[in-house]
Amino acid sequence: MNAIVQSASDAKAARWTGSIMSGVVVLFLLFDAGIKLVPLEIVTETSAQLGLPATVEFARLLGILTLIGVVLYVAPQTAVLGAILLTGYMGGAIATHVRVGSPLFSHVLFGFYLGVLIWGGLYLRDPRLRQLIPFRR
Repeated sequence: MNAIVQSASDAKAARWTGSIMSGVVVLFLLFDAGIKLVPLEIVTETSAQLGLPATVEFARLLGILTLIGVVLYVAPQTAVLGAILLTGYMGGAIATHVRVGSPLFSHVLFGFYLGVLIWGGLYLRDPRLRQLIPFRR
C-alpha cells in the first residue's frame, strides 16, 4: 500500500514540475510571439543581422507560427504535435545561429535549452509519454 501512495505522490509531483516547466516555456514563447506580431524594431533588426528578411510580414509570420505551436502544445490532446512543431522551430533557430557564428552557449544552444524544457515538461506532465519512453523499469 505504501508503494501505491508513494507512486501517486510521485506522479502528482511530476505533473506539477512538468506544468511549471511547460509554463515557463509557454510564457517565454508568448512573449516572443508578441514582440514579433507587433513587431518591435529589435525583431526586424535582429532578422537582418541573421540574414533573414527584415520585413514586418516575415516577423509576423514567425509570430503566428510560434503561436500555433504554443496553442497546440498547451492543449493536452495536441501537446505532442505542438512539441514536435516547436522543436522544429527551435532547430531552425539553432541552424540560423550556427550559420552566422553566434556565441555557442547564449545563442546557439538557447533553442536546445527550450527544447529540453518543452519535452521535459511534457514528459513529466503526461503519463502516456512516460510509458512510451520509460527511463527505468
